[in-house]
Amino acid sequence: MTLREALLRAGVTLSYLAPDAVTDPTVFDDHVDAAVRAFQQSRGLIVDGVAGPDTQRALSEAQFRFGDRTLDYVEGAQLRGDDVAELQRHLSHLGFYYGHIDGSFGVRTRYAVAELQQNLGLPGSGVCDGDTMQAMSRVNRAISPSQAFALRDYERLDRATAALRGRIISVNIGRSPRESPHTAERLTGNPLTEVLITTDIAERVERILREFGAQLVPQQAGSVRDPGSRWNSPSLNLDIHCDWLDQQAASGMAAYYWGLPGTGEARSPIGHRAAVLLMKELGARTDLDNLGVHARTWDTLKVPGVPSVGLDLGYLSNRHDAERLADPVFRQTVADSIVIGIQRLYLLEEEDQPTGTLALDDVLKFNPAQTEANRQVSGL
Repeated sequence: MTLREALLRAGVTLSYLAPDAVTDPTVFDDHVDAAVRAFQQSRGLIVDGVAGPDTQRALSEAQFRFGDRTLDYVEGAQLRGDDVAELQRHLSHLGFYYGHIDGSFGVRTRYAVAELQQNLGLPGSGVCDGDTMQAMSRVNRAISPSQAFALRDYERLDRATAALRGRIISVNIGRSPRESPHTAERLTGNPLTEVLITTDIAERVERILREFGAQLVPQQAGSVRDPGSRWNSPSLNLDIHCDWLDQQAASGMAAYYWGLPGTGEARSPIGHRAAVLLMKELGARTDLDNLGVHARTWDTLKVPGVPSVGLDLGYLSNRHDAERLADPVFRQTVADSIVIGIQRLYLLEEEDQPTGTLALDDVLKFNPAQTEANRQVSGL
């Protein structure tokens, strides 16, 4: 019965879902299964009809509408829900909030509420209570659906400099030990697996970025810090994976960003921009199929305050992809493409170059005062 009620409050409307519409509301019948699947589809979750931890968490967040409760920052136990996401959208469109629309009432959301309150003549408590909600509803400025938060979010790119020097970047890898059956090639004397390929590519990417002065940190270093302390948060989080499917036709590369799967709405504008640039460079420089850029609600993309991109660099279950990934020259091309895509993220519009035309030597122009060792990067 509790699951049925939660699905109804989350906006799922299917026949025979309400507890009073069936003989035994405690039975997980076909109607509940269909409702769970519909909810999972709407939230970009794995559609399996199982109300597991991810589905239960998403259901919990979907129980509140904006105005149902007072919203406040609680250290260590932040409020989460669709109502918080709706508040963040309002604040973004009014120009007081930038960053992820992540549905988590963190420090940045509290500061945005306080700033709004001060502009509305209310005490700047940072608590979104009934008075604040009523005042927001009376604001004459129209709340546009045009993603005004993207304009504020792009300020985080710090476009006063295009240099990679000083940027904090997180590179993480997939760790599946499953072995590709399609190539006898070995990587470091071992079978071709996701963990070996992604480790090799990540090490190449990190080596180049360090040569250009970037600082590399693990994802956890950025994810555990509150968005309010941005001074040492990564400016970009990158997850590198290889895919696998028991279907020979499956092949190619894809990129993912934090957003809504149904509409493609970017909840992280910088993450979306980075995903687009990375796929452009990879598509122009490699012969793997380009499967495009996609919005997803995965937790790995929802790092608080940090734009994140997931890269799937081909299918190890596909003969062509596996043979290409087994080639160290190809892996170096992939690493070069990733670094150039990251560099393009920080370029001013007038500095940007057409896709596929930048070389690592060109990146030196945007990273002055480097050592001569940088000129050897392309041969790593």
